[in-house]
Amino acid sequence: MTASELVAALRRQGISDPRVLAAMSTVPRDEFVPPDQKPYAWEDRPLPIGAGQTVSQPFVVAYTIQMLRLPPGSAVLDVGTGCGYQAAVLAECGLQVSGVEIRSGLAERAQATLSRLGYAQVHVTTGDGRQGMPERAPFDGIVVAAASRDIPAALVSQLRNPGGRLIMPLGHRRQRLVLVEPAEARPRVTDLLAVAFVPLL
Repeated sequence: MTASELVAALRRQGISDPRVLAAMSTVPRDEFVPPDQKPYAWEDRPLPIGAGQTVSQPFVVAYTIQMLRLPPGSAVLDVGTGCGYQAAVLAECGLQVSGVEIRSGLAERAQATLSRLGYAQVHVTTGDGRQGMPERAPFDGIVVAAASRDIPAALVSQLRNPGGRLIMPLGHRRQRLVLVEPAEARPRVTDLLAVAFVPLL
């Protein structure tokens, strides 16, 4: 599959945001995966990146960013940055991206790849994604690339209120992607679609 074929497949699955489609076509997914996975880089499926982790399926990345509905210049926290692919797509959409990854080796590799590809404005640190990045809060959007059994309160507290949007996979054996928005009494949670992610550590 080529980049143009992937974008065509994403269109058929309901991805319509032109910025997202352009970013998915532009960001070289093959640069973010190990050499043995490069032949499959443009396929619409998750791929292993080492350390028991995966790079997310392109459709899920595109859908998540489309559902953020954020204008260029918005501040976004990418939790579970992994290889840095989703962070690059977010940056290509004109968003200001901070990334946090619990595995130092992956965080360092992601930062190196992002810098080499010209995404030096993306800042990736090693840390506990459940705690977010309070020193850079508030965020207009937060995306989480690993599944949690609950919604981390620290992440909700770092959303811009009102207007912030958190999108994350929730659950254990059965997972669903949810949209979380701050509200007066408690956050509003909207189910989006069924997904399968590695667990949030």
